[in-house]
Amino acid sequence: MPFADATLSASVAGVPLIGWATHTWWLARRLAAARRDPLTHLHTRDGWTARAHRIVTHPDAYVLLLDLDGFKHINDTRGHLAGDEVLAQTAHRLASWCGPHGVAGRLGGDEFVAAVRLSGHESAPGLDRLRDRLRAPVVWDGHVIPVGVSIGSARVADLPLRTLGNALAHADIAMYAAKGTRGRR
Repeated sequence: MPFADATLSASVAGVPLIGWATHTWWLARRLAAARRDPLTHLHTRDGWTARAHRIVTHPDAYVLLLDLDGFKHINDTRGHLAGDEVLAQTAHRLASWCGPHGVAGRLGGDEFVAAVRLSGHESAPGLDRLRDRLRAPVVWDGHVIPVGVSIGSARVADLPLRTLGNALAHADIAMYAAKGTRGRR
């Protein structure tokens, strides 16, 4: 019987370990979910920032801020489900453009952010392709919804202070400048 007692003791001792392992797995999943936007599945500010810090150390890093133009009008005229589809499509398009060399996030509302490495020879065409992709209309419930976007970008290597915060500030200035020039066209 001593063998049976030892086996029973070992299996009883393993129960708390299974409980802790399950609890740890559950907490890790909750933390990961908290760092993802539930609608777009993009990173939230905290999840994006952690990844973007690593990207901006690369010499060809860019930080982008994006804002959908006329988004309130879409919600007001087509409804929030249509607005949600525009947000989801924008997120998908942005994330696929970033690919493995970047990270996209949703700051909230209709504001998006990205950090990406673009080689010098592809930076301008790459940003133009993104702009074209994001401005493609979204089809929802049989309706074609036009999408407008203002994009501000900052090349980290061109900044006097090469930090994520400084790059975000410069991208923000560029985004509002893009909004201003579009309003005058």
